[in-house]
Parts: sequence; structure tokens; C-alpha cells
Amino acid sequence: DRIPPSTRSGFLNATGRVQGRFPLAAVSQDPAQVLEQAQTLFIATVAGAYPEVARRLAPYLQPGQRVVLFSSKLAGCVAFEHVLHLEGVRGVRVAETDALFASRLQPDGSIQIRGIKRWNLVSTPRRSQTVEALDFLSGLFEGLEAADHVIQRGLTDFGALAHPLTMLANLNQVDRKQPFLFYCDGFTERTVVLLETLEQEFQQVARAYQTNLLPASTWLDRYYGCAPGSLLEAMRSVPNYQTSVAPDSLTHRYLQEDVACTLVPMRALARLAGVSTPVADAVVALTSALHAVDYDREGRTLESLGWAGLAPEQILSR
Repeated sequence: DRIPPSTRSGFLNATGRVQGRFPLAAVSQDPAQVLEQAQTLFIATVAGAYPEVARRLAPYLQPGQRVVLFSSKLAGCVAFEHVLHLEGVRGVRVAETDALFASRLQPDGSIQIRGIKRWNLVSTPRRSQTVEALDFLSGLFEGLEAADHVIQRGLTDFGALAHPLTMLANLNQVDRKQPFLFYCDGFTERTVVLLETLEQEFQQVARAYQTNLLPASTWLDRYYGCAPGSLLEAMRSVPNYQTSVAPDSLTHRYLQEDVACTLVPMRALARLAGVSTPVADAVVALTSALHAVDYDREGRTLESLGWAGLAPEQILSR
């Protein structure tokens, strides 16, 4: 229903950082038709939809085909591959990275490309496969690096860090549909301590799984470029963020996706490793109450990753 009318005519208009009128070979909702024509599939949808997408594609996927997940959140490639295995599919290579483009569908049906990330991490369900995936993706996109493993890649995600907490810190304003600049006005010099504390929790979980994260301000600088200084100063100086208006609904992927698919598995991994995450705990609890959803049960659990019953060292050795 959301596909622009122009795509049905065989082209897509883009503005912003990428401009032009681009021909499309086909537009289809039939996975069999798509998979007959594509050796590599790029999945660009909310991470909470991965189980459904994997199940719909499973009957038509063949060994040797490749699936690349954009904005996969924490261990998205593991979750996707786990569903494929439950469906009896083997030999499909699954890789993940973060969203590489900041893009929005415009009222006229065109796509505005607001930003292109200059740096990102790549991972696969097993570290032994990551180098091959990186070699392939580096031929298409610049600035990609191999992650130590899926946990490092999943926690190197500024959206997962900032989106839910910013939404909750401004929930009345969002619910009243009072516009504000999401990244520039979402925190003050005092309240940004919540974001900084959540970042520390991300760092602690990463260390428990034998890796480290760069500072979040460095992510922003590598993504888009920003001014040096505090996390708040960096966030406010990102050119792409200076026009980003907040969502006008609390039923939004900034809460649903980032809580269900990053904070929920992060907390499960933290508990497994004996790491305390009080701010992440509060965000998940408040979002669960707000949406009347038990995200600890309905989100990306260790069971949905195929990691139930494993110790941290077993997860890292897979």
C-alpha cells in the first residue's frame, strides 16, 4: 500500500544526496518472482518483521544465495538465520549492517536521501564468515569494517541507543503531536545524563562479551561528521540531524523496534553475563507499560536467536 505509484510504472525518483530517475526491473510482492531474479537480497524493513520475512522467503531460497539485512539491530542475522534453519533452509549466507541511508518517502512518491553513512560495521552469525561478507559488501558500499562479532555490531547503533530514551524523555510532547527537533531538542545539558548512562551500559555489556565499543560521539562523527565535544554537542551538530523532526506517535519504530530488537536481547545477554543495566531495564519496562506489550517475551529473546541455555563463552564460540 505504501509503494509509490511511480514504481508501478517501472522507475523511482530520488532527491537529496542521491538524485535521479532510476529504472526498476520489477516490482512484485511475489517472493518466488523476486528470488528467481536475484542472487542477493537486501532486506530493508523494521527488524521486528524479520521472522515473517524469513518464513515467507524460505520456500524459495536456494543454497548460495545471500541475504543482507539493513538496520538489523542486535543479532538480526542470527535471528533471521535461525528462522531459516527452523524452516529447513541451509546454505544461505546471511549478513548484517546498520542502515546505510537516511531516507524518507515524500508526499509526491519520491525518496529523499537525507544522508549516507560513511562508516559502519558488518557481521554474520559466525565470525568465520564475516570477512567474505565484508569483501562482497565493500564492492558496493564504502566505509564498511568487520565487527568482532554480532554483539559488537548490534550495540554499535546510535538509533538503538538514542531513539527509545529520547521518545520516553519527551513522551507527552510526542503524544500531543507537538513538533520538536528530535536530536537537537530531545535532551538538555542536564537530562542527557540518561543517554550517557545508557551508553555506559552498552559499553559494559560489550566488555562482558570480549569486545569494546567506540564512544557514541565517535559513531556520529564516522557516520556523518560532527563537532568535537560532548555527546549532546556531537548529536546537535550532525548536519542530517538538524532538521530531523520527532515522530508524532508513541506507536513508532523508535520505540517498538529499538526496544524489542536491541534493548531486550541486550538485557538478556547482560543478565547472562552478570551485568547490571538499570536504565535499559527502565526503558523496556516503561515501553512495555505504554504499549501494553511484554517486550521481554515478545521481543528478540535468546530463544528466538537459538541461544537459549548457552553461556556467554558458548555464544562467542559459535
